[in-house]
Amino acid sequence: MKTVTVSEKGQVVIPADIRRQLGITPGCQLNFILDGNALRVELQRSVRPTRPEEGYGLLVCRRPGSRRLSAFDVAQAMRNAADDRS
Repeated sequence: MKTVTVSEKGQVVIPADIRRQLGITPGCQLNFILDGNALRVELQRSVRPTRPEEGYGLLVCRRPGSRRLSAFDVAQAMRNAADDRS
């Protein structure tokens, strides 16, 4: 049995070995179920980790020839915007 301490905000840290065994990663959702005087926690779903280049939290265009954010030239875009205003 693992013992953890509840913070002033009601937060607890799930021990790393338990997170690894259950596959709990950032973004996973947990269900808390009151079972008499006990609290049961169930993993609702596991979220596959993403890489920044996959566009986590963004809309991603996978069309051939689509532009990548890394290819975007901010300075050129600012010059183009200034030219458009003139």
